[in-house]
Amino acid sequence: MNNPFQTLREFNSPASGRKGFYYSVPALEQAGIGQVSKMPVCLRVVLESVLRNCDGTLVTEDDVRALAGWNAARPADSEIPFTVARVLLQDLTGVALLVDLAAMRDAVAKLGRDPALIEPLVPMDMVVDHSVQIDYAGTPDAFRKNIEKDFSRNTERYELLKWGQGAFKTFSVVPPAVGICHQVNLEYLARVVFEKETDAGTVFYPDSVVGTDSHTTMVNGIGVVGWGVGGIEAEAGMLGQPVCFQTPEVIGVHLTGTLPEGVLATDLALRVTEILRAAKVVGKFVEFFGEGAASLSLADRATVANMAPEYGATMGFFPVDEKTLDYLRLTGRDEKKVALVRDYLQAQGIFGMPKAGEISYTKVIELDLATITRSVAGPKRPQDRIELGNVKNVFEKFVAETKGAPTSAGTLKDGSVVVAAITSCTNTSNPSVLIAAGLLAKRAVEKGLSVPAHVKTSLAPGSRVVTDYLNATGLTPYLDKLGFNLVGYGCATCIGNSGPLAPEIEDAIRNEKLITTSVLSGNRNFEARIHPLIKSNFLMSPPLVVAFAIAGRIDVDLEKEPLGVGADGEPVFLKDIWPKQAEIDALIAAGVKPEMFAKRYASFDDATAEWKTVPASEGALFGWRDDSTYVQLPPYFDGFGMALPPPAKLSGMRPLAILGDSVTTDHISPAGAFAPETPAGKYLTERGIPREKFNTYGSRRGNDRVMVRGTFANVRIKNKMADGREGGFTKLQPAGTPTTIFEASEAYRKAGTPLIVFAGVDYGMGSSRDWAAKGAALLGVRAVVARSFERIHRSNLIGMGVIPLEFTNGESAETLGLDGTETFDVEGLENPVKPKQTATLVVRRANGEVSRATLLCRIDTLAESHYLANGGILQYVLRKILK
Repeated sequence: MNNPFQTLREFNSPASGRKGFYYSVPALEQAGIGQVSKMPVCLRVVLESVLRNCDGTLVTEDDVRALAGWNAARPADSEIPFTVARVLLQDLTGVALLVDLAAMRDAVAKLGRDPALIEPLVPMDMVVDHSVQIDYAGTPDAFRKNIEKDFSRNTERYELLKWGQGAFKTFSVVPPAVGICHQVNLEYLARVVFEKETDAGTVFYPDSVVGTDSHTTMVNGIGVVGWGVGGIEAEAGMLGQPVCFQTPEVIGVHLTGTLPEGVLATDLALRVTEILRAAKVVGKFVEFFGEGAASLSLADRATVANMAPEYGATMGFFPVDEKTLDYLRLTGRDEKKVALVRDYLQAQGIFGMPKAGEISYTKVIELDLATITRSVAGPKRPQDRIELGNVKNVFEKFVAETKGAPTSAGTLKDGSVVVAAITSCTNTSNPSVLIAAGLLAKRAVEKGLSVPAHVKTSLAPGSRVVTDYLNATGLTPYLDKLGFNLVGYGCATCIGNSGPLAPEIEDAIRNEKLITTSVLSGNRNFEARIHPLIKSNFLMSPPLVVAFAIAGRIDVDLEKEPLGVGADGEPVFLKDIWPKQAEIDALIAAGVKPEMFAKRYASFDDATAEWKTVPASEGALFGWRDDSTYVQLPPYFDGFGMALPPPAKLSGMRPLAILGDSVTTDHISPAGAFAPETPAGKYLTERGIPREKFNTYGSRRGNDRVMVRGTFANVRIKNKMADGREGGFTKLQPAGTPTTIFEASEAYRKAGTPLIVFAGVDYGMGSSRDWAAKGAALLGVRAVVARSFERIHRSNLIGMGVIPLEFTNGESAETLGLDGTETFDVEGLENPVKPKQTATLVVRRANGEVSRATLLCRIDTLAESHYLANGGILQYVLRKILK
């Protein structure tokens, strides 16, 4: 075992019956290397990984010293090589990842080498949670019908997963109808402390994870360091490449007080999102501490940690304390495991919730939990929090700004709630908010309230245990009565799998241009994400979802106006049916039991019979089928060789799109349904696939031919080159011919013209969707110039060989007066590109004028420079393995 700093210590935990070795982080400080005891807990976990993996090659002694000497006020301008313990996958990104690994094996075989060289070195757990759609809702058989529909659509994809289980030693699959990956991670997969057998004995170390979904941060609530990355970065990590990132600032959030009566974890999460997004924590670590943090239940902590992508942080970390251990017991982990966690973390000096003044943070933000109020967020962004009593005013202003005078169609009008979904790991992992929803439903039914027919209601929890405790507490019948029947165990509405609305409702929305609404207990509400026809979407706690479903409209002040009229003819107000926290706590104590978790996670054989019937092929190489419309061999390794490719051409570039601020990865690479007239729809139609079998973009991520046609194809994306037309449109230059993004890119490809994209602030915010970068690269985009980038998408672009560049000196596409008729050069980049070097954008206008602007190259680390020089991270890793 490596031990350059002589920090390897014996570890003995009598209560767990385990003993072996560990790399002592406190021993560094004892040796005079850094003031480790004042470091944020999350950074000490990262430091342990760097120390343990210090081999002089991938991780050097200088790396250890640099991180151990972390300066809170001025973190070093250096990169951290972080080796994670495991990788978490959801199926939409996971299928694409498996396709990439299979393609890498093909590339190795073509070079006459053993394809088994491509083998993950850390455990990979995939949870199939992103596929189920809500085709059926509001009926007792909705769950069974949606499962049947899911397998009729996705069996071909599931065959690939079955092959992967057999082809890769460390790859496991949690099948459909079990839960959402982050909730399953929290309740089952997370170990908190890992152990590994070596020739010298057992080594113990902290659990850590990167996941191919941005909400991997939910596991931060249980004290596990982890965050979301793109699938291509996850592939590099699982193949032995450290996840390299810039030494971060760590923002401490000092929580004081306790939550008031009637306020839930969702309300806290929305307030934290609002505060931290305003504090500009993008790319930074956030660590919560103080007596307020200690007062929160583990489930409440996980709800707040889950939304780290929404507030922009890499992590939203809560250190491990006694409440963490209580949660481990509640979720069925045995007492010996709990003892191991306590003893190991105490040995490392990182057990317990830090108090004010104990830790050095870059900056401390104060938040008194007593100030949190009931809130929602919307209509377009999760950071746009609204006090419950102000929702009506905000919506009416939104309608006035969007369309002017309101319109209606019979009982349907602007503000009508057409989707009400209890959904998403953010909230369904928290018994408190779900029990609250059940209690509110119970009282509403007892008072004779019901949900209007135009509201599509659904319950899609992230774990089967939710069903168990809702049944045990007797609340399921009341949710069913209001139409919140179980529709599936998966992400569902939160990721846009809300399914169709009734045809007459869709027609009314189209014909009258209605601004209808969805209300959901999710984490994202970006334009066209929930449903392409719904233009306003509001995030809220599960009981508020039930309340707004009963009201049937969003333009109502639930603090003052009634939800409806009871059976006795009297108005019923929210305060009349809102449960007390003591009632919620009593039902949790009576109804949520460790045996439920132990039983549900003991085996997945009873999840669905359909999974057992999915055929599994064998062999080291995947059997590609030419006629498949779900899985195709991607072109990433076409012509691959051991020599580095020449640098990408960055002259004579034509703009494919000029975009504004807050362009999300949903805008760039939508996940939902698509129409026959789109390039992707035409592709499938030409291959005999009827519209009812198109499925979604997300389900087609194993087929680059579909996905490249869906890039920049969100129906709400606004390209300033498209003369005000929304959707995936542009102009083909120099003629200025209107066409689709895909068709323009094909014409430019045939002409040998490289492409560039311009954008505003926060480009690539939202999901860790690697296809937003893959699609851009396959369209021929060589560079993206934005005012700022969101963390994960910037990394994904580099991973696909696309250069991210930022405007400087307050300049932008607007200040430069770009209209799409120009051509562009990027000059001054060295080969290989140096981290954070400057470059010059040369703008050649149609009238012959030339102007210049200074750009900052957002290649931030030497590792990223290597990735770019190789044409992408996968090519880099493959060359490294073959050497």
